[in-house]
Amino acid sequence: MDATELKRQAAERAVEFIESGMIVGLGHGTTAIWATRRLAELITAGQLKNILAIPCSKQTEAEAQKLGIPLTTLEAHPFIDLTIDGADEVAPNFDVIKGGGGALLREKIVAQASKREIIIVDESKLSPALGTVWAIPVEVIPFGYGSQQAYVESLGASVTTRKKDDGTTFLTDQGNIILDCKFGPIANPAELAEQLKARTGIVEHGLFIRLVSDVIVAASSGTRQLQKQS
Repeated sequence: MDATELKRQAAERAVEFIESGMIVGLGHGTTAIWATRRLAELITAGQLKNILAIPCSKQTEAEAQKLGIPLTTLEAHPFIDLTIDGADEVAPNFDVIKGGGGALLREKIVAQASKREIIIVDESKLSPALGTVWAIPVEVIPFGYGSQQAYVESLGASVTTRKKDDGTTFLTDQGNIILDCKFGPIANPAELAEQLKARTGIVEHGLFIRLVSDVIVAASSGTRQLQKQS
């Protein structure tokens, strides 16, 4: 079974937790888009009613509008019942790295507003320690971003500026730059998160600490739900 089919299965399993009347966060990326499409199918079929969704990116917003999903904002609804999103790397304690698609700032705002954050992945994203296979995306403002790169390098990372396929600098929906920061396995992600957040000019980072409630994992052997114990 290919990765695309695994993503679809995980996404559709996560959508089963959505109930009529909910405010739903719609994640960004190739995995989360399957959840958005499945949600639209259930709304169109009348199986889910009175749903309002808050997208994590302009791309997701455009897809949701095309599919006819009713949208709202965090200003109108500051508390979200459930968000479904993907991740780049998932640790055993449910901390994750996100931002491979470049929407980490909005994704974290939505995650923090969510009562339940469901992450959907294929089994290749499970990791013994964050940073083992994925760099941490760090979103910085364009002004003085070289000094932010030097700061992150002083913390022990190898840093590259994210580029688009045409070689130009990738910019987020907010017009910021992403530094992809390879630390290797991180002994204390929570401590590193605080070090990154304390630096002026760093807008946000891709370490999502204590935000995830559930992980849906799709594998060739089947799909399973992992739920964090309170």
